[in-house]
Amino acid sequence: MDKNLYAEHIATLRRRYDEILEACGYDTLNVFSGAPKMQFLDDNPYPFKANPQFKALVPVTDNPHSWVIYRRGQKPLLLFYRPVDFWHYVPPAPDTFWSEHYDIELLAKPADAKPFLSAHEKAAFLGETSSLERQGLDDWPIGTPNPEPLLARLHWARAYKTPYELACLREANRIAVKAHRAAEAAFRSGASEFEINQAYLQAAGQGENRMPYGNIVALNQHAAILHYTHLSSERLPEAGLRSFLIDAGADCNGYCADITRTYAYRDGEFADLVVAMDEKERELVAGLKPGLPYPDLHRECHRKVGELLNRFGVIRTSAENAVESGLTGTFMPHGLGHFLGLQVHDVGGHQTAPEGGTTPPPAESPFLRTTRTIEANQVFTIEPGLYFIDSLLTELRESELAGEVHWGKVEALRPFGGVRIEDNVIVHGDRVENMTRDCCAE
Repeated sequence: MDKNLYAEHIATLRRRYDEILEACGYDTLNVFSGAPKMQFLDDNPYPFKANPQFKALVPVTDNPHSWVIYRRGQKPLLLFYRPVDFWHYVPPAPDTFWSEHYDIELLAKPADAKPFLSAHEKAAFLGETSSLERQGLDDWPIGTPNPEPLLARLHWARAYKTPYELACLREANRIAVKAHRAAEAAFRSGASEFEINQAYLQAAGQGENRMPYGNIVALNQHAAILHYTHLSSERLPEAGLRSFLIDAGADCNGYCADITRTYAYRDGEFADLVVAMDEKERELVAGLKPGLPYPDLHRECHRKVGELLNRFGVIRTSAENAVESGLTGTFMPHGLGHFLGLQVHDVGGHQTAPEGGTTPPPAESPFLRTTRTIEANQVFTIEPGLYFIDSLLTELRESELAGEVHWGKVEALRPFGGVRIEDNVIVHGDRVENMTRDCCAE
């Protein structure tokens, strides 16, 4: 990673944090990476994921018991956990592109952090307090835990990405696109869901614990399960292969890719539907413009889904009527997309202002994760979908809208599960940059 990009990034962060701390009446942040949590009645921990507030300040994503002590106007202090341990991997002391921007102290034991902490009235703690309690350290001088006004301002600011952050997101996309190609090849060869996932991880060079979320690898009707992560090891006979939906990402310095593609095993109507959805997704990406409320683009997405439903003979009514009646919601029950960054569903999507407040999604779209107005330097996923979900179809059959549906066509397409296309997009002041498509073109 470019050292100059990181130098600019940390300088921007320090200005941002100084302003936010002053506005909220704090001068010190004690930010904890977190601690492993043991599984119930076991001596093995769950996979460790760093506190996103910690990795927002330093690109350390896999080291528990570490801290960043940030004092307004001062160089950040990193307390880096490095025990003497012959049971587990011990990371080396940091010596990389970002190290010079921190004062670094090595901790041999978690308790070694205590003398560095401050609990005066202008200190705040960011992290999971229960992780301290699990270690019997809940009486530490950590400051005010997770004050809401401070979190609100930090979350709001996270939506505006620095050039370093954009470089990390582009690299995460490059890794993920390479892995998506390997997954498609495995599907074409007749691999099982489990085997396809293995091909994906191998091509990405990242293990399951490093993936930003559980990979969705769905054959046939499993594509109708929006967060399907079962990963069946059963190989389907060639005659039984119909479709493949994969929603999987990658990591770069804690930043996420989140990409979805859908494939048909053979030519035919479902293959045509995939091509048509791809065209609609590109149109929606082109519609990302500074000043546009994101819910407006979500509504346009429903209109485009309605057009596809009508064109492919699934519904009898027009796209406009299908949106107005709520009919399209049966076939696309999720939101168009979300903020992307240090977290897959990055923070602040429903926030009203830097000071806080919530702008809820429209009543007809309760799962829309973003209600903000689109601005430059924000990063979004755009992921329209069209699915044949048994439970929602059952409700539709029993509703007054049942007569608007060609049920024979629904039954013909139901074995394919559904289609979703998702790209990761940067909004610039004068254009949109589709990171995913740019990587696909390489």
